[in-house]
Amino acid sequence: MSLFTPDSGLLFWMIVSFGIVFAILSKYGFPIIVKAIEQRKAYIDNSLEAARQANEQLANIQAEGARILAEAKERQNKILKEAFAEKEQILEEARQKATAETRLQIEEATRRIQEEKEKAIREVRSEITDLSIAIAEKIIKEKIGRDKEQQQIMNRLLDEVSFCKS
Repeated sequence: MSLFTPDSGLLFWMIVSFGIVFAILSKYGFPIIVKAIEQRKAYIDNSLEAARQANEQLANIQAEGARILAEAKERQNKILKEAFAEKEQILEEARQKATAETRLQIEEATRRIQEEKEKAIREVRSEITDLSIAIAEKIIKEKIGRDKEQQQIMNRLLDEVSFCKS
């Protein structure tokens, strides 16, 4: 049982050595340990502060990113609206130009048709006049050739026409 119960001399020397070790540690070891612990605590506090600031900056960056994204979407919508309006304007101008060009072509075709029609009418009139003159000439030759009286009428008419021209 002596292993479990220490002697008083052993107990005394254990207390003396513990006191010496404690005194040395309290004079030289504890201040270094306390200083290291305080430095570690300051480092951890600084790290926590830096992390908090980083989180704040991240939140600000995220808010800024969301704002920039919203602005970009707004600009995109504006650009798309402008592009759509410009497309509509270009299409409308093209329609108007096509309508005007079509109208000019129709007017040109109508004018050509009218000219051709007038030309055809002049030609028909000319042919009718020539035919009428030829028919009248044949009738007059036939009647003049038979009658001397008709010849006298013709001479008188020719004289009147000659007189009117002079």
